[in-house]
Amino acid sequence: MAISIESNSLLANFLPDWPVWAMNLLIGMSVLTVIVLILVQFLSSGSDSAEKSNGSEAENQKKVREFKAFRNNYIMVYLVIMLADWMQGTHMYTLYLSYGVNISALFLTGFFSGAVFAPFLGSAVDKFGRKKSCIVYCVLEIIINTLEHSTDFRTLLFGRVLGGISTNLLFSAFESWMTSEHRKKGFPESWLSQTYAATSIGNGAMAILAGIVAQLLEDQLGHIGPFQGAIALTVLALVMVAVSWEENYGEDKSENNDATNSLYKQFITGWKTTISDSNILRIGLIQSLSEGAMYTFVFMWVPTLLSLDPPGGLPTGAVFSALMMAITMGGALFPPLQNMVSKFTRDGKEAETSAFIVYTLAAVSMAVPSLCFGSAGASCFETVLICFVLCEFCVGLFMPVAGTLRSKYIPDSLQGAILNIFRLPLNSIVVFGTYATDVLETHNIFMLVSVWFLCAALLQGTMIFSESSTKKKVA
Repeated sequence: MAISIESNSLLANFLPDWPVWAMNLLIGMSVLTVIVLILVQFLSSGSDSAEKSNGSEAENQKKVREFKAFRNNYIMVYLVIMLADWMQGTHMYTLYLSYGVNISALFLTGFFSGAVFAPFLGSAVDKFGRKKSCIVYCVLEIIINTLEHSTDFRTLLFGRVLGGISTNLLFSAFESWMTSEHRKKGFPESWLSQTYAATSIGNGAMAILAGIVAQLLEDQLGHIGPFQGAIALTVLALVMVAVSWEENYGEDKSENNDATNSLYKQFITGWKTTISDSNILRIGLIQSLSEGAMYTFVFMWVPTLLSLDPPGGLPTGAVFSALMMAITMGGALFPPLQNMVSKFTRDGKEAETSAFIVYTLAAVSMAVPSLCFGSAGASCFETVLICFVLCEFCVGLFMPVAGTLRSKYIPDSLQGAILNIFRLPLNSIVVFGTYATDVLETHNIFMLVSVWFLCAALLQGTMIFSESSTKKKVA
């Protein structure tokens, strides 16, 4: 018995001092994630042979090898970029808190900057080149993270203005480059969803890794440590893009000297296409509503769980890791979900139908906490926590499905312009959602988030029954 007690004490020294519910959550999510990844790998083991392009067996095998090399090259860059981005995001608040500056003003400046520059940046991305734009993003991030070393409020404010610009580039230039390069190399359209699913899985994995690496750097170098690590990672990504990526544009490079192909025309064409094509307009509204709801939820989950006074306290790192595992599982399960849905849909509407299901599920996941807080919020901690995990699972699903729909409907030549136009209403919703967290009661905020997800689902539902107007190029 003495040996047993001593062994248990020894084991306890190596385990984090977290409450039982947190350990159970983390262990359960870890096991579930491993099971899901193994199951998906088993289900997709024959997918390469099932999704071949027309041609001989040898040609198909060559095409698959080329696609995997292309996809892996893109994903490696994407993972490095997202790891650097997550490392900043997890510690930016604590860094500014240590500086004693106006944190709300800095964050709102970043959102406003993103909204102001969004309509114009995309046209520049398409006109001057997606690879160059990705390199500009890396340079901006290096400058921004260098500025974070300053405690001067005006310097930090300037960094947030640049941050709004770089965020728009992050969520437009890289995806535009990948989609256009995928088609330029002649890969089947159906393979795009594989890349989007892989990026969703990778995004969740990088978030988990970022929390650990950033904490280690903070322990060794102080609050600025994660930002110094982000600089090193961004330099690595810049070199990878510069060396291994080819350039592509929103127009034929040979036509660049034509006066009609001016930046102004690219800007106007992007807006006209967005407004005149109902499918593109709806995709933009859906993205704004769903991602705006997601960002509002991100602002809310920590104070909400703290308000429920969980037994033993709230180890935010453990819960964050569990939520990111839910994103990873969602990304992994997207291809099987789409394959299953395709058996019950017609006219190639499996992506639209999958998105409708995901947004509806997300709306339910946020409606339940609203009802809980409206009646007996103090006694429903476990229910709220499960709903939060479900919401992040939906985030993991709608990231690849939204990317698939964007690649389906948005013309290659206007990818950058239109993706940045989408960020104008998105940033507006995020600003409103951030403000709402300060003035509305908790149950009203979650109901608002649920309504946004529901509106996204209803808009997505209209696309299931509308005519498909896939456009890859604009003359």
